[in-house]
Amino acid sequence: MTKRTTSPFRYDIVGSFLRPDKLKAARTAFEAGNLTQAELTKVEDEAIIDLINKQEAAGLKAVTDGEFRRSWWHLDFFWGLQGVAFAIPEHGYFFHGEETRPGTVIVTGKVSGENHPFVEHFKFTRAHTSEGVEVKQTIPAPAQILVELLRPDVIEKVREIYPTNELLIADIVTAYRQVIADLYAAGARTIQLDDCTWGVLVAPLPEGFIVEEEKDEKEVRNELAQLYLTINNAVLADQPADLILNTHVCRGNYHSTWAAAGGYDDVADPLFTSENVHAYYLEYDTERSGGFEPLAKVSGDKQVVLGLITSKDGNLEDRQQVIDRIHEAAQYLPLDRLSLSPQCGFASTEEGNILTEEQQWNKIALVKSIAEEVWPEK
Repeated sequence: MTKRTTSPFRYDIVGSFLRPDKLKAARTAFEAGNLTQAELTKVEDEAIIDLINKQEAAGLKAVTDGEFRRSWWHLDFFWGLQGVAFAIPEHGYFFHGEETRPGTVIVTGKVSGENHPFVEHFKFTRAHTSEGVEVKQTIPAPAQILVELLRPDVIEKVREIYPTNELLIADIVTAYRQVIADLYAAGARTIQLDDCTWGVLVAPLPEGFIVEEEKDEKEVRNELAQLYLTINNAVLADQPADLILNTHVCRGNYHSTWAAAGGYDDVADPLFTSENVHAYYLEYDTERSGGFEPLAKVSGDKQVVLGLITSKDGNLEDRQQVIDRIHEAAQYLPLDRLSLSPQCGFASTEEGNILTEEQQWNKIALVKSIAEEVWPEK
């Protein structure tokens, strides 16, 4: 098998890790006004250094900060942009059997990307990671903030600044390109765009998507797919040749629950054919993700990381079943272009999924062990 020297590696992770109890307690104290920002940052710093050491000890070739400075996998990035602020809506996101705590963002002025705090977060992680180990920076995809700002309960505020979607999209693209340029200047060579927009689009469209009577669901789905592709590709275009830009597609991950169900069939074209990423990290841990047939549409020499190990519970998968599924996927995409990871992070929000830290690391050990058997590298 081809030896992987850049992301994705044969055994990999999506990005987030369970927050340690000390960090959770510190964030609670900070929110209550009983801890200063400097004191919280000190706890975050210590927790991230410890996490980096644990990831390296686990043999990971690419590490993250576990998203330990974030409350949400996506909203914290959004409100780090200029002209975007946190807001509390009437309801949270609706997941299967559970509603999240409420949170969203609103536009307060022109959106831009200068001085994003994630750049300093990356620098800290890079400074405490061993030479030769890659630091992967995860950020939500551009399509994700567009969807958030077009919510029915947010759009009114957006229209005060941006009368058209075209103007909004143009500034989102410019802002993202600024952040990515700053991350690159800080030494980032692998950036992962986390994207639930495709994962939701595979499911029956939520009420409110179809607003024009003459359009059916398929037509609306195709229009949305082109919209998501356009904004993502505008950010991906003309980036440095040595910058690896991957994406992770998810159907929702909150406190071990999920938001959508459906195979990749309806979005494979244009997602797999036309999105200009280096690799796709794909959720494939349950039947909710459908079959592997859509992988046949992955274009060029793009790679796929199979998320066959669930991060939603602590039970270890049957080793041989995972290996068999990898070879099943290889019927549609060459084995040499495949890798293995958990289907998502272990804590897309600070609540985390329902498993222990020991189970989390056991999952990663299983991923590594299986990958070393399936893809032996000299």
